[in-house]
Amino acid sequence: MTAGRPWDVGIIGCGTAGAAAALFLAREGHRITVYERVPDPGAVGAGVLIQPTGQRVLQELGLLEPVLARGARVTGLRCVTPRNRPIVEIAYRNLGPDQFGLGVHRGVLFETLFRATRGEPGITVRCGIEIEDLAAQGARNFVVEKESRQRHGPHDLIVVADGARSQLRDDTALHKRVTPYPWGAVWCILEDPQRAFPDTLYQVADGTRRLVGFLPTGRGPGAADGPPLVSLFWSVQCDRVDRECRGDRFLPWKEEILRYIPQAETVLAQLTSPDQVLFSRYLDVRMATWNTANVVYLGDAAHATSPQLGQGCNLALLDAATLGRSIAAHPELPAALDAYSRARRRHLAYYQFATRALTLLFQSDHAFLGPLRDLGMGLGGRLPWINRQMTLTMAGVSLGPFARLDNPAK
Repeated sequence: MTAGRPWDVGIIGCGTAGAAAALFLAREGHRITVYERVPDPGAVGAGVLIQPTGQRVLQELGLLEPVLARGARVTGLRCVTPRNRPIVEIAYRNLGPDQFGLGVHRGVLFETLFRATRGEPGITVRCGIEIEDLAAQGARNFVVEKESRQRHGPHDLIVVADGARSQLRDDTALHKRVTPYPWGAVWCILEDPQRAFPDTLYQVADGTRRLVGFLPTGRGPGAADGPPLVSLFWSVQCDRVDRECRGDRFLPWKEEILRYIPQAETVLAQLTSPDQVLFSRYLDVRMATWNTANVVYLGDAAHATSPQLGQGCNLALLDAATLGRSIAAHPELPAALDAYSRARRRHLAYYQFATRALTLLFQSDHAFLGPLRDLGMGLGGRLPWINRQMTLTMAGVSLGPFARLDNPAK
């Protein structure tokens, strides 16, 4: 049971961070209302890589097994040049024989968390309510619906977890900076019945302007069975999507992927229309701290990055676990939220820095960085200590070169 009195908590967003936070806080005895803007939330999205950090949080919630059952165990990362020269080669087994990444359809993770919130005593999920503003009333907050301007609440604590494009960052005086990246990715999920990409996140990097990858993604949400899936990602400048991948460029684009990765032929044969391919743009979200006395920001609403390190859902899960522990340990809410921000600061600072640096090396107009990256990372990765640091970083447990999270979910 929590150290303080039970709080009335309003959570904005029922994605990874919001749903996980709802579960942790409800299990500490708090009263939870989750506001989700989508009237009938469904299992959609690209493939994601759940690192050992995220797996431990799901295990703490008792939700790892259903995700494992539909995911694909990923043994490591292999990123090469077009001439098949290694740039990055990482194997999770170097951290222990039982370590692995888990490639899953984002919908599987959502479906698992959403179903758990619906079945958890103490949680009320209200769908079809888009929250646009926060309105303070003394030490408590109301949330304000977008269309009707109806107020909901009041709540002792507001957890903002509505994604990278959250408008609710503007409703507190916390310093923030939101910068759109000029690069993004087109992506789709395809079947891989012949298992061309069975257990490795495989990428080809051609300078800093071309990056294509395939992530084993297990089986999709919904049906009990189905063919194994793989997620295709292609790096592209935001203003060049149509010129590179759509219209009369669609077939040449597929041919270019096959020149880089010939073993993708069977997978790409399913890709027959540009309508199958979606585009995602990245935002870089920086906040000096993530809380006021009664509002806290989690997940992409607090610290969105590019997906270079595959950490988004894992950082969100760790946010939720840390918030639950901080509130359980401190009887006063302001002290608990301050403790949360302190606990997350070092880990998030490292991953935001590392992700920004890698984005320049793999998705930028700085062509001169490509050869330097290929040489430096290729040679450095052969040194055991450097390769281990790279593996720790990918696994989500690094705090920098000389420190790590030993038990991130505890």
